[in-house]
Amino acid sequence: MDFSGAFEKGSFHMARTLVPWLRSVTAAATLGFCFVTGIFLTARQLCAQEADPIAAHLEAGEFAPALAAAQRLADPARRDEALARIAGAQATAGASEGSLSTAGSIGGDAARGRAIDQLRDALSGRGGGVVADFDTLIELITTTVDPDSWDEVGGPGTIAEFPTGVYVDAAGVLKKYKPEVDRSLSSIRASAARASSSSRDPRQTSALRKVSLTRLERSVQLLYARGKQPDETMQSLAGLQKIQYVLVYPASGDIVLAGPAGDWRADVEGRIVDAEKGRPVVQLDDLVTVLRNAYSKEPKFGCAITPAQENLAKAKATIEKWAASPISPSQRGRWLEDIRSSLGQQDVTIHGIDPRSRAARVIVEADYRMKLVGMGLEPGVLGVESYLASISLKPGEAPPAMNVLRWWFTLNYDALSATEPRDAFELKGPGVKVLSENELLTEKGERVHTGGSDELNARFARSFTKHFEALAAKYPVYADLRNVFDLALVTALMKSEDLPGQVGWQMTHFGPQGKYEVAIGAAPTHTDSVVNHRVIGAKTIVAGISGGVSVDPRQLVTGEQIKTDTYGVLKGEHKESAPASLPAGVWWWD
Repeated sequence: MDFSGAFEKGSFHMARTLVPWLRSVTAAATLGFCFVTGIFLTARQLCAQEADPIAAHLEAGEFAPALAAAQRLADPARRDEALARIAGAQATAGASEGSLSTAGSIGGDAARGRAIDQLRDALSGRGGGVVADFDTLIELITTTVDPDSWDEVGGPGTIAEFPTGVYVDAAGVLKKYKPEVDRSLSSIRASAARASSSSRDPRQTSALRKVSLTRLERSVQLLYARGKQPDETMQSLAGLQKIQYVLVYPASGDIVLAGPAGDWRADVEGRIVDAEKGRPVVQLDDLVTVLRNAYSKEPKFGCAITPAQENLAKAKATIEKWAASPISPSQRGRWLEDIRSSLGQQDVTIHGIDPRSRAARVIVEADYRMKLVGMGLEPGVLGVESYLASISLKPGEAPPAMNVLRWWFTLNYDALSATEPRDAFELKGPGVKVLSENELLTEKGERVHTGGSDELNARFARSFTKHFEALAAKYPVYADLRNVFDLALVTALMKSEDLPGQVGWQMTHFGPQGKYEVAIGAAPTHTDSVVNHRVIGAKTIVAGISGGVSVDPRQLVTGEQIKTDTYGVLKGEHKESAPASLPAGVWWWD
């Protein structure tokens, strides 16, 4: 029936007659629709569902249909925004696991970071839905209804929570338990299926374990939303002992670190090492520390251990005072103590990274203990002789002049290898070397850089570098230092090649502005002076040292320093290590 003419002729009376009639027809049709479907929606809700189906589903508490509608959105930005809305609604409804699962499925890490920040308060107990207090209820029942009959006190009765006959699954969907289903068997089967599908045992030895930084960040973010810290598997990067490869997968959005891995434990010094050989494993905190440095304005870091100028002047004066007359064997102990006292403690300075971080403590400890080896105060290994032990004097020859020996750690890598499309990189070289320099000492205690090193000084530096592997096996701190150097090279490579940009990773949690909190401790500020002496042919020789650690990997990741792999080995590793069809929440695999 066409009523348009009545309106076109301006028949106001006809319009007033038709409008109520149309309303009654609409109401009848709506009533019939509701009767058939069992869904009671007002006309306003029907219109809202057509305009924004996700909002309508959320208003009705229907999370699964809302998720399905969000996943159908073609635009990634709109899809992420919709998933964030759903995650917030789930958290408000008390479906914490469902909200985290939804937030974890947000593709863009910036959008995911914002959503998790909004969820964090609700999921850490400062908001969100009401949670049933079953413990209080159970305690009330067992203490008032025949208290001696419950299993806790040896009786036959048992009691357990039953959440109103319904439960919420991982997607936040409300479901009803079926009485005939054995839920315990169902749970065991589900957990067994999850374990078999992902072979979850990070403590198993692996020749090449792969760790996706982007997926790891996502998993750590979800723990952050709960107010929890990363577990020990995350902190140890699934037992990764060394970084051999950096693999890039733009299609899946992964940047992968790969290398040997296995079980881990804490050694006597509290260092996390591999359970078999005691080699330190790569640490998440160190990764985040050097990653933030790599993306800073001054992408280099290090430390220096140096004696104070006034103390050097005192030490020089003390040596000259004692040199005025021969030193008897009975006086040597007092003589050396006088020199040590005049030198006092040396200053420790750290630049580029937080002095309170673990990485800072590693580089300071490694530097200090290297100097102990160099002065013969800590044993080396075969082929590494201390500076003083290497001195030999011919008859009548004067001992070396009192000056300051300078030794310091720096990077020691061969050229990086890469595939032609620059989607796989291999680290080559021992990673660490020691450099040396002789510094002259003035009467005022000023150190004058010579830019050169005498043969004895340089010999120790070369031998330490040559036998670094053996030293690292004997003293885990040196292997720990190499891991920090590996991470410095990897993060510099990430910046130089814009690997995060290639995979669409904005590093919202691990990056410079991220919420991830690196564990901090006391910052080292001073250390005892390292000085020793040796008597050769009635001549007493004394030496003191300074130095530090210098890390600036930028020169190693320039285009000309990265060599193309022409043998296809890297290409094969890249193909074999691809993260194909990994389940949600999995961030490492073998």
